[in-house]
Amino acid sequence: MKWLLAILTVMLLVTQYRLWVGEDSLAEVTRLKRELTQQQEKNSALERANRQLLREVRSLKEGTDGVEAKARYDLGLIKEDETLFIFLDPEESKSD
Repeated sequence: MKWLLAILTVMLLVTQYRLWVGEDSLAEVTRLKRELTQQQEKNSALERANRQLLREVRSLKEGTDGVEAKARYDLGLIKEDETLFIFLDPEESKSD
């Protein structure tokens, strides 16, 4: 009877160790769930960025309006007979 009790006690300790500390423990499962949530948030942000880039690519492929807008914004395109006005913030000019 003592041997049976000893064996059951050892088995209980082994299962408790695996539950709390070992591989596939509750702490590890919780950590993995947290990492999964973080990765899903990152994936969602990347999917939004990809959709925005896809819209931009389609706009650039479909006509000249998208290309012109991109050139104006990124490269400072000015057409013939246009006048460029640059407005400075008074606060920024005082600090220079």
